Amino acid sequence: MRKASLKRKTYETDISMELNIDGEGKSNISTGIGFFDHMLNLFARHGLMDLTVEAKGDLEVDAHHTVEDVGIVLGQLIKEALGDKKSVKRYGTSYVPMDESLVLVSLDLSGRPFLVFDVNFACEKTGTMETELFEEFFRAVSHNAGMTLHIKLLHGSNSHHIAEAVFKAFGRALDEATKIDERIKGIMSTKGTLD
Repeated sequence: MRKASLKRKTYETDISMELNIDGEGKSNISTGIGFFDHMLNLFARHGLMDLTVEAKGDLEVDAHHTVEDVGIVLGQLIKEALGDKKSVKRYGTSYVPMDESLVLVSLDLSGRPFLVFDVNFACEKTGTMETELFEEFFRAVSHNAGMTLHIKLLHGSNSHHIAEAVFKAFGRALDEATKIDERIKGIMSTKGTLD
């Protein structure tokens, strides 16, 4: 089992998280931001990864620090759980429809962080969460996991549906990229390393 756990405490947030890449899609999420909890549950379920998140943040200010710091920790756990990436497929792509919405997520566990977030939301908030924070979350994940990550909205008008499609597609793409393929001897790179 490829697992990792981490506790991270700052003046703004206090986060404990566990990730099992080889899980079953079980999750126990508590961030104090209801819609964010829903999205993380979707990510775990559709990525077939077990995820536990206990996050306390300065929500009296706003949700920014909590969302970004959860992304930081999740990215670090993905990187740690993958270890040397031996026999890992490396690339993953998923298209996910959600009613009128269609989202593409494509990623590379290259060791080189880069985010393209081409998603426009119709509303400023979903629930109590500002939609602009989704980009901050994925930037933090990408940077800390060492992941090239492209997220593109192809169709969509309902912000809730768009966000759901994004997180489901991210989970499915990451599941594909982290799969072990025994045909891959060592690292999937002509350089012999992914960093």
